[in-house]
Amino acid sequence: MNRLPTICRNRLLETLDPDDLALLEPRFERVDLRAGAALFEPGQDVNHIYFLERPAVVAMVVDLSEGDSAEATMIGWEGAVGGVVSAGSKPAFARMVVQSSGPAVRLPIETLEQVKQESSSCRDHFSRYADCLLAQVMQTVACNTTHELDARLARWLLALNDRVGVPEMKLTQESAAQMLGVRRTYVTKVLGQLERLGAIHRQRGKVIVRSRQRLSDHACECYGELRRHFDQILPGVYSP
Repeated sequence: MNRLPTICRNRLLETLDPDDLALLEPRFERVDLRAGAALFEPGQDVNHIYFLERPAVVAMVVDLSEGDSAEATMIGWEGAVGGVVSAGSKPAFARMVVQSSGPAVRLPIETLEQVKQESSSCRDHFSRYADCLLAQVMQTVACNTTHELDARLARWLLALNDRVGVPEMKLTQESAAQMLGVRRTYVTKVLGQLERLGAIHRQRGKVIVRSRQRLSDHACECYGELRRHFDQILPGVYSP
């Protein structure tokens, strides 16, 4: 792995070929992401790609005309947001919302596209990540369609904990309900069940993971399936 102490501790960058990384590095710009901020709105041109660092987390949120919304996928230090696949600026389909504050570096899309054209290893690396990102979206669709809320919420908390990296996670019941596309009362009930099982502990505006094993025991199969796909396609990128 390439170590980036002065740039960004992002696992997608750390596993990039050193020669490719050297071509991208001069255009990196460090930014601080604040919870609640929108990196992109639907229809807005995506001009930069953001490489996140713990504990930053960004949610890809799809808004519906009746006012409801739901998370399509969650991205942290294992990945990047914006312009991963498209060649050049393209309008965003979903809203990219910062769920957890933290540092990141951003890179102009044209820089990444230029390096991808010059380097087959760079193209392959980001194509593999695009495959993993698509797998996340498909897994979320299948999970939301077939699994009960208690298993979905446990899976979602594990995924968030992977990206934040510490037991204590800033989280309100209202924001969790919005991400999962359900009523707040349902989330409150399930969080209470998980707390009684000893998996989590709730405090005002935060959830503390007390036992990942108990949380994992309660989660659906989607959590493990996605981790295995990452390990097959991009070994070493998903959080250990």
